[in-house]
Amino acid sequence: MPSIIPKNIAFVRERIEKAAKRAGRDTREITILAAAKSVDVKRLQEAVKAGIHTLGENYIQEAKKKIDNIRKGKDISWHFIGHLQKNKAKDAVKLFDMIETVDSAGLAKELNKRAEEKLDILIQVNLAKEATKGGVTEHEALGLAREIAKLENLSLKGLMTIPPYFENPEMSRPYFTELRRLAEKIRRENIPGIVMKELSMGMSHDFEIAIEEGATTIRVGTAIFGEREKKG
Repeated sequence: MPSIIPKNIAFVRERIEKAAKRAGRDTREITILAAAKSVDVKRLQEAVKAGIHTLGENYIQEAKKKIDNIRKGKDISWHFIGHLQKNKAKDAVKLFDMIETVDSAGLAKELNKRAEEKLDILIQVNLAKEATKGGVTEHEALGLAREIAKLENLSLKGLMTIPPYFENPEMSRPYFTELRRLAEKIRRENIPGIVMKELSMGMSHDFEIAIEEGATTIRVGTAIFGEREKKG
């Protein structure tokens, strides 16, 4: 039975194109990050074959098993998109090309200490102040950006957020708008070495809205791989 993954990716690209057109944007500005949590290597390889170049993982242990199989000889970028504990920083800097979930000066300093070359990062912002999610508040983001600017092995590229889940994706728009405005605010500070070009926001159910509000990376799992199997 042929895989449905290439067809799903084609449909995601179609949705991106329509959203970008509405916003007057170029689709080349938008990266599809395929969220690999609980997805096996075979299906990830199918996604890569269908044109995916960026993969995201939530857990260090899961990532170790997959990256060995998928990085080899391929133009693939791996992003860490889960909650990162400081004691896992040593592994994270070896495995990932970008850490999207930096949410404290302590974590940033640990990554800086462990990185042997320049590491791209994003600051995770918890705009809804949800206790179950990581991230700094919008008021803390500028201060953290200033702290990161002092760390020579880190390169802050922008911001990431995960808004609350809404059945109606339009309800996510204020969070995406707020993240874009926050990035603009930090950019205006002209902090040396801080570029703020990247906005990682939007998932399978709401990425069109995120694109309309300026997303440069959308993190898509279900729309590519289907519903995850429930464990237990």
